[in-house]
Amino acid sequence: VATACCAAFFRDPRRVPPHDLGLAVAPADGTVSSVALASPPAELGLPSQPRPRVSVFLSVFDAHVQRIPVDGDVRRVVYRPGKFLTADLDKASDDNERACVLLRSTGGHDLVVVQIAGLVARRIVCSVRPGDQVQAGATYGLIRFGSRVDLYLPPGSLVLVHPGQRTVGGETPLARLPPVESPIPES
Repeated sequence: VATACCAAFFRDPRRVPPHDLGLAVAPADGTVSSVALASPPAELGLPSQPRPRVSVFLSVFDAHVQRIPVDGDVRRVVYRPGKFLTADLDKASDDNERACVLLRSTGGHDLVVVQIAGLVARRIVCSVRPGDQVQAGATYGLIRFGSRVDLYLPPGSLVLVHPGQRTVGGETPLARLPPVESPIPES
């Protein structure tokens, strides 16, 4: 029984992301616990300007692998030790142990995906490194036994989900990214 429970917990189901480079997809299976404006984690060195943040809480019944939200490349990966508060608390984003990944989408947007350990979770696994080319929906890590994943979106993004909504990692569109300004050609 214990083996079956562990196998179900660590499952990595095949997912098919939407073919739209203007979307950011859910980084995890779970329930949207909050949609808010928040400053990205300070350890990434980004401007502290608040940006849309979508938080997804993973229960013990969800698949606990995390997925890349956009096609692009990994710019930075930073691990920060911390507390193990209940992951559905808003302050878990600031206080709990976490691994932050800064992504640059193929469209030129910077997004941040943060794996946050919870009350029972004691181990974050992040398998991407700076310089890696990544695809939306690809598995990049997992949090063992309960957690939360935050996705910080570029300013101007249109959030497509609401608190209480279920997400399917790698498939559910969380946000429409803003148009990328193209440089003005010189005359």
